Amino acid sequence: MTTTIVLSDLTGDYTLDLARTRIGFVARHTIGPEVRGRFDRFEGHARLDGADPARSDVRLTVQTESISTGNPQRDEYLRAKYLNRAEHPAITFTSSEVRQTGATAFELTGDLTIRGVRKPITVHLELTSAEHDPSGGLRLRLKGGATIDRKDWGVHWAAAAGLVARKVALEFDVAALRKP
Repeated sequence: MTTTIVLSDLTGDYTLDLARTRIGFVARHTIGPEVRGRFDRFEGHARLDGADPARSDVRLTVQTESISTGNPQRDEYLRAKYLNRAEHPAITFTSSEVRQTGATAFELTGDLTIRGVRKPITVHLELTSAEHDPSGGLRLRLKGGATIDRKDWGVHWAAAAGLVARKVALEFDVAALRKP
């Protein structure tokens, strides 16, 4: 983190910098290498309280149609069969608790909704930088993730049973911008 900025200076409302944010995942495949993917369309907002991080909150909406693994056929299966985009066009996360666990480390606990199923998860994030951007705003960089069991959210398809591991690692490389 930039040494001239302290946590209390970070208080404010932020939106995701879509061009500089990556929301991805990794799943082990039983007959090949890990499958890595990302979502290309999403939006997120955060209200950060640097003096009291517990008073912060985060909301994220990801469009299921935007999943990309670099394999168009697999992507279509994931959209149609695993994520059921016709009935569930979005994945959402809404925080219910933010806890500071280190000087620049945080745990965000909240509800993750996939395929209409809402379950709590905890996302671990590390604040890696905070700097002023050319327009006078403040840009934060955070990295982290969580591991989920996809079947807890009904993310499965009988034809692929046993081919993809149940555990999926969610990866976040986030840039959030506070306007001046």
